[in-house]
Amino acid sequence: MTDPTLRLDKWLWYARFFKTRSLATGVCNAGRLRIGGEIVSKAHHKVHPGDILTFPQGRQIRVVKILALAGRRGPAPEAQALYEDLSPPSKESRLPRDTGPGAMREPGTGRPTKRDRRALKKLRGGD
Repeated sequence: MTDPTLRLDKWLWYARFFKTRSLATGVCNAGRLRIGGEIVSKAHHKVHPGDILTFPQGRQIRVVKILALAGRRGPAPEAQALYEDLSPPSKESRLPRDTGPGAMREPGTGRPTKRDRRALKKLRGGD
């Protein structure tokens, strides 16, 4: 009996890490993905249950262990059963996206007035 395998790009797409299969293929072909610590630069690389994948996704580095292979791209709960997330929780996921000066406002203060906007612009060094 043969060991069950699946193409790497298909598995990433089935597990819903990437919106399209071509995005998953791009990450694989760019050499930004590792399987068990070894760089993989081909999307057709075969993966098995038990493999550990390391790849960038947005601002964070994902580390996942493959638990199962899928036959289709199903709903999100079905996709989450395909892997175990080993990534440490990142500080960035808890921070707001824009943390520049003036980005944080007190809750309930509402929209900045024209005077507030001019003061922020002056603070940031704008004209």
